[in-house]
Amino acid sequence: MKQTVRVIGAGLAGSEAAYQLAKQGFEVELYEMRPVKMTPAHQTSNFAELVCTNSFRSDALSNAAGLLKEEMRILDSIILRSADSARIPAGSALAVDREGFSQAVMDALSQFENIHIKNEELTEIDPNILTLIATGPLTSDALSQSIGKLVDQDSLYFYDAVAPIVDGETINFDIAYFKSRYDKGDGKDYINCPMTKAEFDAFHQAVMESELAPMRDFEDVKVFEGCMPVEEMAKRGHKTLTFGPMKPVGLERPDGTRPYAVVQLRQDNAAGTLYNLVGFQTRMKWPDQKRVIRMIPGLENVEIVRYGVMHRNTFINSPTSLNAFYQMKDYPNIFFAGQVTGVEGYIESAASGLYAALNLGRYASGKEMEALSKETIMGSMAAYVAGANPKQFQPMNANFGLIENRVKDRELMAQRSLEHVHRFKTRISE
Repeated sequence: MKQTVRVIGAGLAGSEAAYQLAKQGFEVELYEMRPVKMTPAHQTSNFAELVCTNSFRSDALSNAAGLLKEEMRILDSIILRSADSARIPAGSALAVDREGFSQAVMDALSQFENIHIKNEELTEIDPNILTLIATGPLTSDALSQSIGKLVDQDSLYFYDAVAPIVDGETINFDIAYFKSRYDKGDGKDYINCPMTKAEFDAFHQAVMESELAPMRDFEDVKVFEGCMPVEEMAKRGHKTLTFGPMKPVGLERPDGTRPYAVVQLRQDNAAGTLYNLVGFQTRMKWPDQKRVIRMIPGLENVEIVRYGVMHRNTFINSPTSLNAFYQMKDYPNIFFAGQVTGVEGYIESAASGLYAALNLGRYASGKEMEALSKETIMGSMAAYVAGANPKQFQPMNANFGLIENRVKDRELMAQRSLEHVHRFKTRISE
């Protein structure tokens, strides 16, 4: 009889894990509470819905996120295969059509007769049942409490913000222009809205004066540094935005002059009708968002099809509870994956689901689990989750700083990493 594994959550990590476990021959019970119970951020009941940006970040091997994606491609990641199939222009980044990407993931999972979808909220974890928890940052309160009992701790948390999306046909191209930074990609993958110093000064002042949506659960709002709301960046200094999402370097106007600041918009769907404001995550109240966005040259009459919102992300103190296979130290039948472990980002979440599922399969089959080298991004992320200082543990994106035995030559590190992954692939299939 084939063993059954529960996967809780059909986001990026859960969908990846379900795919990897189904390929190994397990009967997979994939629990997804949507649409029976929705979250504050999700808009649909689709698997692997992208709630924030539609970008998976750089695809270059000289970038940690790009290298991680290539590691995942070697290991047959369904998330990467689906992302590649739904790709839209974004310079050197991998950006996707949201609906096309999600549909590709669901189509792939539907091919497996041994994946059984359970549209219900699971509120209790049975440590005697093989389970992979990939409920993500928006874990329901009831399940959070059950997880809290397993890990014996108060939940940690931070807040994540979402950028607005606008109708591309309402952008004023008498002012805005197409250009990728330093003309990467085809050189025209982004829309740019340039600002003079006076326009930026007025914009900055408006952001500072905007009213923010209240955070009802906590007074002390923790925000992940990699997804900082625009108003938080503005508070850090008058020029902070011009060194961040509004950096003008490499984005000269068509006449060759450099603006004082630039707001970039990235294509959000395959049809090229929707664009999101890059780096403009926010929790400003909607009337203030509309007023501030329409102060941006080129967006003075823009139609906003989705306003920015902010939502709570929950994660466990993984170093106290998990080993480097994302397996619980005290309850070995329980594995975790995704942002609930403290990995931060789309690709990182999916990678943890892939790695955890491969080793859960070996554990369930009575085989020794296989560790990826810490000279890889995927292996070094798992090592960070298990081995960071528990007193200072915070979510972490993929980065070369996590890799062991670093060298200055990133091309060499990438080559070394991919060689490790190929060897790991051979071992894991034995």
